[in-house]
Amino acid sequence: MRRKIPSNSALLAFEAAARHGSFARAADELALTEGAVSRQIGRLEAFLGVALFERVGNRVRLVPNGTRYSAQVREILNRLERDSLYLMGQPVEGASIEIAALPTFATRWLIPRLKRFQIKHPNVTVHIAERMDPFILPGSGFDAAIHFEHPAWAGMHQHRLLEEVLVPVCSPALFADAGANISLDELPRLHRLQNPNAWQLYAQEAGIVLSNSAVGARYDLHSMLIEAALAGLGVALVPRLYIGAELEQGRLIAPWPDGKAITKKFCLVLSDPIELSEAPLQAFAKWILDEARGLAP
Repeated sequence: MRRKIPSNSALLAFEAAARHGSFARAADELALTEGAVSRQIGRLEAFLGVALFERVGNRVRLVPNGTRYSAQVREILNRLERDSLYLMGQPVEGASIEIAALPTFATRWLIPRLKRFQIKHPNVTVHIAERMDPFILPGSGFDAAIHFEHPAWAGMHQHRLLEEVLVPVCSPALFADAGANISLDELPRLHRLQNPNAWQLYAQEAGIVLSNSAVGARYDLHSMLIEAALAGLGVALVPRLYIGAELEQGRLIAPWPDGKAITKKFCLVLSDPIELSEAPLQAFAKWILDEARGLAP
C-alpha cells in the first residue's frame, strides 16, 4: 500500500518557514522564490486537509496544528539528516559497530585503549554513546552495551569484564596541608549522587569512625569526582581502575585502604552469543575481553 507521506520539497519548505516565521526567509535559505515556498506549503496543507499557517496580509503565523506538526517534522528531518550523514561517513570497505557505555568507563578506560583495537582492525569503526541506565538492547540501534551486571539484562548474553573497587584518593597538596596525622573524618569528603551510602559502607569495612558520613559535596559522575579530587576539593571514593595514571604520576594519592566490599562488576552485554555475532562485533567482543583480562598484546 502506498504510504501517505508528503513530498520532501513540501516538508523542507514548511519546516524552514515555520522555523523562520517567514516565507521570504525560508525562500532565501532554500534558494527558492517566496512564491515557490508558498505553493509548496499550499500543496502540503491541501494534502493534509488542514491549515498550517494563518495568513494576515503579508505576514504568516503558525496555527496550533502547524506548531505541533512543525516540531514533529523538524525532529524527523534532523534524524534523517543525522542518519544520512552517518551512512555517508562509513568507510567504503569496512564496517562499524555501535556501543553504549557508562560515560566514565568510556572516557577513562575504554577510549584510551581503542587505538589498540584500531591497529588490529583498521576497517572497523567503533561508535560510542553514553547510556547511564540498562535498556532493551535488541532494536535499540546498539550492537552491544558496557554496563554493570544487572537483572535488567536478563535474557541477554553477559560477559564479565572488570570489577569496580573503590578507593579514597585526594591531591597530595590537600593531604600535605592537612598534616600527616590528620584523620579521614577531618578531611572534606566528596560523594557520588548515585551512591550516597558509599562512605558509610567504606567506614564500616575499614573500621574508620566518620562523625557524619553524608557531609560533603555531591557529583553526578565518577569523572567529576576525580576532577574535584585533583582540584583539591576533598577526598573522593572512586574506582581504582579509573585513576591508574593519576596515581602513577603522583597527581593523586591513596593513603587509605581499598574498599573491597563496595564493588560492582562491569560486563559486556550482547543480544547473541559472541560466536553468532557479526564479524566486526565478534572482533570487538574478543578484543575487549582480552583487554579486561590483561591478555591483549
